[in-house]
Amino acid sequence: MTNIFGHRGAAGHYPENTMISFMAAYEAGADGIELDVQMTKDGELVVIHDETIDRTTTGAGYVHTYTYKELSRFDASYTFSQYKGKATVPTLIEVLEWAKQKNIIVNVELKNGIIHYPGLEEKVIHLIEKLNMNKQVIISSFNHYSLVECKKISNNIEIAILYMEGLYQPWEYAKRLGADGIHPHFYAATREIITNSINNDVAIRTFTVNDDKLIQQLLNNQCSAIITDFPEKAVKLRDMLSRKA
Repeated sequence: MTNIFGHRGAAGHYPENTMISFMAAYEAGADGIELDVQMTKDGELVVIHDETIDRTTTGAGYVHTYTYKELSRFDASYTFSQYKGKATVPTLIEVLEWAKQKNIIVNVELKNGIIHYPGLEEKVIHLIEKLNMNKQVIISSFNHYSLVECKKISNNIEIAILYMEGLYQPWEYAKRLGADGIHPHFYAATREIITNSINNDVAIRTFTVNDDKLIQQLLNNQCSAIITDFPEKAVKLRDMLSRKA
């Protein structure tokens, strides 16, 4: 069965990468959530997509120039004014502790392609292991050097390669890096790549899939997972297909 992951929670209807959004994805029946991790000035792991806070919060500037206490004062309701005053930038530990209770899979994307956060891999993995969530968390990144570093630190957590397009035989590339999965943009998730990846025991989870027809196509092609801004819609489409089967 194809799993449904809520992209930054349920970002189509809720402020992305907030507890409100993650809870909504869970309530919609998502099997997992996808989130992004940056690091504050005082070394706190925080869940926010951009290297700056300008787009999604009421503040401005780079994440790494703020302490977590300073960062937590900003509103993170983004364009969803109905949640003003109710959404803040969460810490990774806050999200993981909640996810552990809900038994929902967490895809942690390391956002270290533009800014180098010293020790990010080690900090994230230490937290995952401390919470005994090795089998519940997937670490992904566009920075493949970082993924190799993760594998050196721990061989007990799944890693997955993020990429946009044009990667030749990505399942073979994944094996070379010691990765357990690939997370391509949906343009790069052809039927052939999906089939070959799964046949080679490499999970394939596509992002960010919001179109109904494309969701149905990927479900029919038995993609390992779909990462979407609208998990409630994807879950309904999956349920409809399973009833027809």
